[in-house]
Amino acid sequence: MPLKLEIVTPDSMVYSEVVDEVGIPTSEGRIDVLPRHIPVIAKLMPGDIMVKINDQIEHLAVGSGFVEVFGDTISILTDQAINIEQVDDSEIEEAVRRAQDALEEGKKSDLNEAEMNRLEAQIKYAHAQQVARGKHR
Repeated sequence: MPLKLEIVTPDSMVYSEVVDEVGIPTSEGRIDVLPRHIPVIAKLMPGDIMVKINDQIEHLAVGSGFVEVFGDTISILTDQAINIEQVDDSEIEEAVRRAQDALEEGKKSDLNEAEMNRLEAQIKYAHAQQVARGKHR
């Protein structure tokens, strides 16, 4: 019995597939979702999502958000998501560099706490892309 995985950002539905298993980073730790999983609502942490389809594994990088598991549907609402197979190493390195530079500039100026949190989340997302890319190889 397969699972339906949907990943939605504010801009669009970025992923919608029937899958066999999903590993998700949450604020309570990493959870692995298989068919007939108990209902869950959790805070999604920036990181990599492991998706297993027919013994093939792919990795997606996500930002922060929420995950809901209900029945055999997994819904992920996130501020950012990318299929790591669709970007190259130079794009990932550039994203990490830009995020780190923005945070350093933010520390020099007196940004408010919300803006600093946003910049820190950008860095976590950029690092999630690196981690997912490393697992993809």
